[in-house]
Amino acid sequence: MTTAAEAMVAATARLRAAGVPDPARDARVLLAHAAQVDAARVTLIAPEDIAPDIADRYDHLIALRAVRVPVSHLIGEREFYGRRFKISADVLDPRPETETLVEAALGSEFDRVLDLGTGSGCLLVTLLAERQDARGVGVDLSEEACLQASANAVLHQVAARAEILQGDWFDPVEGRFDLIMSNPPYLSAFEMEEVSPELRDHEPRMALTDEGDGLSAYRIIADDAGSYLTAQGRVLCEIGWQQGDDVRRIFKDRGWGTVDVLPDLDGRDRVIVARNPA
Repeated sequence: MTTAAEAMVAATARLRAAGVPDPARDARVLLAHAAQVDAARVTLIAPEDIAPDIADRYDHLIALRAVRVPVSHLIGEREFYGRRFKISADVLDPRPETETLVEAALGSEFDRVLDLGTGSGCLLVTLLAERQDARGVGVDLSEEACLQASANAVLHQVAARAEILQGDWFDPVEGRFDLIMSNPPYLSAFEMEEVSPELRDHEPRMALTDEGDGLSAYRIIADDAGSYLTAQGRVLCEIGWQQGDDVRRIFKDRGWGTVDVLPDLDGRDRVIVARNPA
């Protein structure tokens, strides 16, 4: 028999050899999932022999992680802004830097929010969970993403205040909103050649790149958002860390009065905030 600790050591070595970043963390999280225990309890079971069924399940998970399947896909969830969201290969994996977008959104009042390209629904659901009186609409071109967002709205008990629509950007949208937000596909086709295997091979490509210069979504939003915004409303979009000047120019050239760029916790450009369209 092999102890849980020995299994983790072997798994860590296997993941390290495969080039997986932070292999010890992933080995620990996947063991917790295989053993169906909280990750905080892995230390407690470390000296114990690992049951054959758990060992087989763990070996399968490690094999998949070694070929760079994201941990969130293997365990079916990812934490975002203090909540666990159900995740699949059909939606973009929520990332910590996107929490900058949430913080910026919560910095001002809003009653109605529109989330373009909602994916897992992590942005819309988080904002509705944080603001109990707010209502919102999430839009995604992918039917599978819409189903995932709807499931997360139910999970976090905001489904009665969230409407999920399938469609292309503003096409299915009606009415006006105090807040329009998006984490759009902003990687250029060239950048996609350089991203990690987790992104390139296992996340939905249309959520990552526009197959062009990475700026087409911002042009659409800057062109059309004004028709769906209240007088004092705001547009917030996540941007790539080198896109601040380009995206600001896109909004300014289309007559938006105030356009600011906010940094993430690492000090890199991360969010564009636009107000007062012409």
